[in-house]
Amino acid sequence: PTTGLTLFSLLALLALAGAFSNQDTAPTKVLVTGAAGKTGRLVLKKLEENPRYEPKGLVRTEGSALKLLEDRKIKCPLEHMVISDITSPTFEDDLPSGLRGMDAMIICTSAVPRISRWSLAGAILKAPWNLVRRKPPMDFRKLQFKWKHGGYPEKVDYHGQMAQIELAKKLGMQKVVIVSSMGGTNPENFLNRVGKKRDGSGNGDILVWKRKAEKYLVESGLNYAIIHPGGLVDSPGGKETFVLDVDDKISKYHDQTRISREDVADLCVAALGCTQNCSFDCITTTPVEVNGSGGIKTASESLAEFLQESKTANYAM
Repeated sequence: PTTGLTLFSLLALLALAGAFSNQDTAPTKVLVTGAAGKTGRLVLKKLEENPRYEPKGLVRTEGSALKLLEDRKIKCPLEHMVISDITSPTFEDDLPSGLRGMDAMIICTSAVPRISRWSLAGAILKAPWNLVRRKPPMDFRKLQFKWKHGGYPEKVDYHGQMAQIELAKKLGMQKVVIVSSMGGTNPENFLNRVGKKRDGSGNGDILVWKRKAEKYLVESGLNYAIIHPGGLVDSPGGKETFVLDVDDKISKYHDQTRISREDVADLCVAALGCTQNCSFDCITTTPVEVNGSGGIKTASESLAEFLQESKTANYAM
């Protein structure tokens, strides 16, 4: 009897240890919203390739989901796709029950501008005359824009992001990462004119609405990371040095403020592993070797180093 009891106790302890072991090694479940966009699909790809994470991608339409499934670079199975419109009044009610148990969310949704055809046609007609006058053929800042699918900034970048933040709270998620944009401290930034008419009316102010959504996340009580990339480019990541700072200070000492979407995706994954709340700007620059110190720091290394400075965006500005 004593031997039997000892054997039973040993088996119970082994089972319990196995349960804890499985719990420790269980991948973090991450919902990537805006997964059909250029940046969102790269974030989804990075997470799919990392055994520490089990991602699901949220897209607006079935067509977007099919395009993702057909993309051979992204090994995202059908059961990891979620179709829902973040701007719908019934957004939370429309979501499948399979989202229960998600641990984190990376928000990559954004209003997407499109050049007005009439505005573009007018600019093309004026181009020869501008060349004759030795001026740039086209001033892109004077073009008129409309919003793709009628998703203007207030609707997508403010109300849509608030809905996603509320969903994260409802599902008990522990972390929310937002991909936003640099320039939010300056209401006069030219990006805020996109979508507006010449008289200033219309649906613009994309950076203003993004910043309001960021404040909403900061005050939500959730653990968060807010990433403000510079101008997004489609070049390969991992080739340049990360530069991180806050409150648009980067633009004061760097003429070019660009960063590849892939590098932004790497920062998103790096931010998932940080418990410290943070909101920061990011660009990359051509690496400069100093005293033989070659090598480019990874997104995780660069973010960890930056967080040691305890900097974060000042939302009182």
